[in-house]
Formats: sequence, C-alpha cells, structure tokens
Amino acid sequence: MQSLMVKPAGTINCSEPTTDGLITALKENIFGKTEIRPVINLKTPTNISVNFILYGILDVDEKAQKLNTFLWVNLVWNIEGLSWDPVKCGTDRISIPRKQLWRPDIIINEFIDENKVPDTYYLYVDYTGKIMDDLPFHVISSCNLDIYTFPFDIQNCTFTFNSYQHTVLDVQLSFDKPVEQAFRDSLEAMTTKGEWELVDMLAQKPSIPPQEMNISRDTLTYYIVLRRRATMYVVNLLIPSCFLITVDLFSFLLPPQNVDRSAFKMTLILGYTVFLLLMNDLLPVTGNTLPLINAFFSLCLLLMVASLLETILITNIQCGSTHYGPLPPWAKALFLNYIAKLVHLSKKPSDQNCDPKEHRTYTKRCDPAVETSNGKAVHKTPALVELKKISHELLSIRQQINKYFKTDESAEEWMHLGQVIDRLLFCLYIVFLSVSFITILIFWLYWYKKNSSLINKW
Repeated sequence: MQSLMVKPAGTINCSEPTTDGLITALKENIFGKTEIRPVINLKTPTNISVNFILYGILDVDEKAQKLNTFLWVNLVWNIEGLSWDPVKCGTDRISIPRKQLWRPDIIINEFIDENKVPDTYYLYVDYTGKIMDDLPFHVISSCNLDIYTFPFDIQNCTFTFNSYQHTVLDVQLSFDKPVEQAFRDSLEAMTTKGEWELVDMLAQKPSIPPQEMNISRDTLTYYIVLRRRATMYVVNLLIPSCFLITVDLFSFLLPPQNVDRSAFKMTLILGYTVFLLLMNDLLPVTGNTLPLINAFFSLCLLLMVASLLETILITNIQCGSTHYGPLPPWAKALFLNYIAKLVHLSKKPSDQNCDPKEHRTYTKRCDPAVETSNGKAVHKTPALVELKKISHELLSIRQQINKYFKTDESAEEWMHLGQVIDRLLFCLYIVFLSVSFITILIFWLYWYKKNSSLINKW
C-alpha cells in the first residue's frame, strides 16, 4: 500500500534546473498514481477548495424548470509529500496532463444534462504540492422557478457542489474565495447581456451531524439570484394592453343609437385576441403557478367582452322600445328618478301637449259661422268663414299628433332607461377597472418586495 502513496516531503529532486529534469522527477514519484487519494495516511481527508465564476446566463426555461448557464469552476487541493526547490528545478509551477494525477469527483447536484464543453487536458502543479484545476462547465441545471410576478420576477437557483462518491471522512470542501469576491468576478466576467441579470450571489456550507459523517457528503451550496429585465415585456405586452383597454373605456362615449358601437367593440376584441396570439411566445409556460400577467390579460379581455354585452343590451332597449309595454312603476322610480340623478342624466322636459279643454274652449270660441262682439252675434264674410275652417282643421291635426306623442310616452321612457343604464354601467366599469388594476399592481409590488427582502435577509 505504501507504494501507492507519495513519499515524504522533500523527495522531489531535479537532476537539472530544466523542465525535463522536473518532469523526470515527477514521473518517478507522482505520475500514474491515480488510484487513491494523494495522502500519506488514508485516514487524512483531502481538502478541496472550490470557487467558480459565472460567465453567462444563457437561458431560463420556465416550462421545463431549467437554468442554462456557463461556469468556470476552479478546484484547489494538495498532494501530500509533493514539493520541490524552485531554484534547483527551474520553475515554481508546471502544467501537466490531468490524467496523470488523482482528481476529485466533484459534481454539481443540479446537473440534468450533459456537460457540452470543449475538453481541457491540463492543470497546474505548484512547487508546494498545490494542484489548481480550472474546468469549464455548461450547466443545464434544475431550478424551482416562481413566475407568479412575471415579468418582475426574481429567481433564486442553487448550485450544490459535493463529491459524487467520497464521504466527508475522505473529501472535505471549503470556499476558495469569499462569495462576495466570486460575485464581483462574475459581474466583471459576464459577457451576455440578455433577458436575465445577476443581482446577487450567496453561499453556505451545511453542517453534518457526527453520526452521519460516514454516509454523508460534504457540501457547498451557492445561491444564484437572478432578476428578469422587464423592459421588453412592459413595452410589448403591458403598455399595448393598457392602450386597448383605454380605447374600450372611451368607446362608451359613442352613442349607440347613432353609431354602431357594438361593431367597434367587436373589432377591438378581435384585435386584442390576435395581439395575445402573436405575443404568446413571450409569455412563460409552467404548471406550478399562474402568473399575474395572465390574470391581467384575462381581466382585460373580460372587460372588453362585458362592455360588448352591455352595448348589446342598451342597443336592444333603445331600438326595440316601441314594442315594449309601459315601463314598470318600480323601474321608473328607481332608474328614471333616483339613479338618473345619481349619474347626472335627468330626463329633459318634453314638448307641451295641447290641453284638450283649452282646445274645446278655443273651438267653441272660434266657431267659423258666428263671432260675438259685445254679446251680439256678427255674421262674417265667406272668406273669413273659410279661414276659420282651416284653423279648426289645423287644431284637429295637432290634437292627433299630441295623441300620438302621448301613446309613445312609454317608448320614450324605455329610451331614457337605456341611457341611464348605459351611464350607470360606464361608471361601474371605471370603478371595477381601477380597482382591478390597482389590486394587481399591489400584488406585483408586494411579491417583488417580498422576494427582495428574502435576498437581503440572506
């Protein structure tokens, strides 16, 4: 067993201060011993220092709950008994093929796909026996994505480093650099400026109970805090939706009896539906939670459909009022008296109808054959008699017209009822729209601040 282990420190002697002399000495003492950990006593654990730099956030797949990133992982450990004199060997470190040395089986637990990166073949060996191995990783990892506040969401994904096979008694992990330094290095090195930005990086090392040390792996957990850049979604989704719902709101100002308001609203609903279909690729798809923005779009569509149904109702009342019976007294009292005043739409006074009594009095007074003067009957000429007949006929025509208006009074009441209901529903539409939008905005702000406070708490 001793032949598999390295010799005590100070045994590396170079025949000459050249690379060939150092390589020859390493071949005799170190190379090829990859079967066991490089320790003198196998009960001594190997300490692995871990650090990484996040070079790019390539993609976030909400549907598959995957995070696609590119990392550069740095591992540092010592080979016990390995050292040389930099002066006698000509250098203080040298790069050698990885396959010549024992390497720790450090993995990222969240890996769910193949590491598709170019192969790298060398690592550095320091004259003190320290090994420095830098590895590129294309990490496609699982991440529990919460998109409830999309597009203002903040995600917290983890990278868990541990040995695949060795327990904490054999391999122990530690942070090579403070996590704050890793965060700053990642911000400087990151070259991709896509949809996501790195806002923080946290780390912890979970403790392992003594009774579980022979079965548990030592673990380092990094928390990668990402924030979505919401500008594109605000410009392409939220602002157009707000514009369309505003147009639908002001369409209530179109009088339904003069303008086909229902056709306008139908066109608006059709346009909004096409807009949602075109923008569907920008929306996240997941089975965990329903994003608030989906509720926002559904609310906008619901309000448009409700306003169309309201227009159909009002148009039916105003255009079919001649076929309805008299307006019920309770509806007349509630809508035409109370609610009409509430929405500032009181009924205008109608034209004065001819009083029948006044007409009979005037007819009697204006007999075409006789006119009294100081109580005496005076007979007129035929021309005056003819004029009196014409006047009598005109008064009869007006009486018939007034009778028609009187019979059409119920139709006028139904027309006025439609106007009152239209104004009332317009006011309720404004109130419901305002309350709904403010509620959604409060939810967005609440969850955004909650996620931010959790990050600050860490």
